Amino acid sequence: MSFVIEDVLVRNDPTGPRVPVLFDSPHSGTVYPPSFHFSCPLSLLRQAEDTHVEELFASAPDSGATLLCALFPRSFIDVNRAADDIDPALLDGPWPEPLRPTDKSTAGIGLIRTLCRPGLPMYDGRLPVAEVLDRIDRYYRPYHFQMASILDGLATRFGGVWHLNCHSMPSNSPTGRANAALADFVIGDRDGTTSEPGFVAMVAETLRGFGYGVAVNDPYKGVELIARYGIPAQNRHSIQLEINRRLYMNEETLERTEGFERLRGHMAVLVRRIADYAVSRVAVAAAE
Repeated sequence: MSFVIEDVLVRNDPTGPRVPVLFDSPHSGTVYPPSFHFSCPLSLLRQAEDTHVEELFASAPDSGATLLCALFPRSFIDVNRAADDIDPALLDGPWPEPLRPTDKSTAGIGLIRTLCRPGLPMYDGRLPVAEVLDRIDRYYRPYHFQMASILDGLATRFGGVWHLNCHSMPSNSPTGRANAALADFVIGDRDGTTSEPGFVAMVAETLRGFGYGVAVNDPYKGVELIARYGIPAQNRHSIQLEINRRLYMNEETLERTEGFERLRGHMAVLVRRIADYAVSRVAVAAAE
């Protein structure tokens, strides 16, 4: 069963018994709002998408988990940023509250992107404050409302919840290590602060069992969506998973390659193992 907010999000609920697991894909949206008046080429802008990631985890409801996906692109507004992570130079007037731009905004990839890629502006002028506020109200807040509602409901019902924040990464991303190739997968838990270590270890071991190379917190540690919702002290565990795009797609045309089905099969197994893991952890806690 699906719940849809047109051009904003789709929530796919379990088809059978529910487990305390949420998968979310915040950056795979391909519905470009009519109000999105960017000045850079669409073909370049689309390379910011986590294209097809929601399809890789489409089996989640079959295993009792919830799958939440943004329909709009991250380049329009990025739900994996804080709502005040805005470059004030982007705006045509004063913001109604204090802004706290981070290094993401400095790099042009804050809540509202200013760069399509380094050296290539997104817009040919400043954005109206009212337009940015509208993006927050119509797109950002509904996504976070769904995130919080799902996680709160599962935590209340089961006494804990496990969340996988799903992304893809370009194969030419920086690794943070000299002369080191980017791994097939990067798991982030913000240096052990958003999840109990067993969850991270289980995901890493499962992926390595398929023959993939896996790194942890290098170079991606996770941002807003796990920092806000991962609270291990409350038995709420969130990790970010970055998938190397070379495994399943042509990074220029965005077309699926022959590796897509193989990877989707592996992700279906990972989904089931995460569901089983969460159920087992709830059972252990109940027995203690």
